[in-house]
Parts: sequence; C-alpha cells; structure tokens
Amino acid sequence: MVPTLEPIRWLISAGGEVLVLIMLVAMALFAISLERLFYWRFTHRRARRVLIEAWIRRRDHSSWSALTLREVWTRELIARLRLPLPWLKLLIAICPLLGLLGTVTGMIQVFDSLALTESSQARAMADGVAQATLPTLCGMAVAVVGLLFVTRLEQIIRREDQRLHDRMARAVEDSHA
Repeated sequence: MVPTLEPIRWLISAGGEVLVLIMLVAMALFAISLERLFYWRFTHRRARRVLIEAWIRRRDHSSWSALTLREVWTRELIARLRLPLPWLKLLIAICPLLGLLGTVTGMIQVFDSLALTESSQARAMADGVAQATLPTLCGMAVAVVGLLFVTRLEQIIRREDQRLHDRMARAVEDSHA
C-alpha cells in the first residue's frame, strides 16, 4: 500500500465507509469554495471594471430605461457571483446527515458484534461507540467550516452589490465633472 494513503485507510477503518462519502462531499464543498474565491478575486473584479466602463460610455444615465439597464447589468453580475450558493448550502446540509448515517450504521455494527460474541464487555462497547461517533464529528466539522465560508461569501456578495452601485453612481458623477 502507498504510504501516503495510510492515514486515509486508518480513517476508514476507524470510522467506516461513510467517512469516504463525507470526505468526497468535503472535497466538492472546498473545491467549489476555492473556485468562488478565485472567481471573486480575478474574474468578477475584471467584469465589474468592464461593466463600470460600459456604464460610463453611455450618454444617458438618468432616464428610466438607463437606470433599468444599470439594474439589470448589476443583477446579472451579482447573480454570477452568487451562482453556486445553493449547491454549497446543499453540500453543507448533507454533511451532518452523512455523519448521522455513519453513526447509526456504526452502532448497528457494534450491537451486531456484541450479539455475536455474546459478551457485554464495557471496553468493547465503548470502543465501538467511539468509532461510531467519528462520522458525526467529521460531518459536523465539515459543515461548520462550510457554513463559515458561505457566510463570508454572502457577506462579500452583499458588499460587492453595494460597492457596484456606489461605483457606478460615482463614475457618472466623475465623468460629468
């Protein structure tokens, strides 16, 4: 066996196969989160700059149609930033449920092994319960970290929305001055 995979093998033996599912969900969650961070840092800022420049180039900035167009443009840009939020929230909601599934299946295995050996050793049962609760711990940990990121992303989106409206209004004022 490859030595770098040894911790993963130990984790699976310690917490069951459900930990593999939690790990896959965590990888998807963090991959989408990193993609959003890079999108916001590079692509979104460039698109915001292009949008503001397009708004400045327009002659009409005060009519109803111009203001509606500005609102449509800003909503489209913010919607692209907000696009994966439902998926992130879904993955976050799945993590504790998978952890609970792992705990339930682990407890069933503990009771099965106790029934087969016909012994009620407290030590064996304590080890089994500890092993069964590991998936819940992992699922909750991944969900908490994911929630922290989603909360931060929503804060960034609100700030970007306000910043975009402010910059477009300020850009028009600066171009007339």
